[in-house]
Amino acid sequence: MHSVLVIATGNLDKVREISAVLKDESNIPEISDEALMEGSEAIRILSLAEFPDAPEVIEDRDTIDGNAMKKALEMAQFTGHFCLADDTGLFIDALNSDPGVMAARFAGEGCSYLDNRVKVLNLMKGISNRDACFRTVMALAEPAGVIAIREGVVRGQITMSERGSNGFGYDAIFEVTGTGLTFAEMDDEHKNRTSHRALALKAMIPIVKKIFCIGGDK
Repeated sequence: MHSVLVIATGNLDKVREISAVLKDESNIPEISDEALMEGSEAIRILSLAEFPDAPEVIEDRDTIDGNAMKKALEMAQFTGHFCLADDTGLFIDALNSDPGVMAARFAGEGCSYLDNRVKVLNLMKGISNRDACFRTVMALAEPAGVIAIREGVVRGQITMSERGSNGFGYDAIFEVTGTGLTFAEMDDEHKNRTSHRALALKAMIPIVKKIFCIGGDK
């Protein structure tokens, strides 16, 4: 039986990160168009790039939980497949938890990753309390409804300036507590072991494996 899991995002950085964690942590083989074999224990992992007519999901919920569930459910209903979606917020203590749920659009609609980082660093000038946390909520849905949600949290500090060239989003200004490194200073393997998105996804993997009957969970 073939199983399809759609990573319900148009953000290619997220697609790469989620796909890497799924493959590395779950031992789930991915099937390709050239290797569709009946009875294989495999998941065909797709992204919204395979669904160019997919409508834009308006992320208008007040929480990252709400946005993650909305994205997963609307895309499951559109594609007819199981869909995995996430929403992430950066919560900075000194900014009253801003940018929070607005992390992706903190510097305004259509802003770049750099625009958001620059805004945070400017707002944090002269502030000694740099404590912050990343929260990711991962939601899994089928067309009939949301199946499960899982959360990953990583605590850290906002740096004084950008450090590192890997990653995306706020990675270059977020130093992970206890590591001395920003996410942008970590290689992909290190980040995929420790990031908020990875932690949420790892918590979701047992559910994915059970639903798709992987590893003997028939």
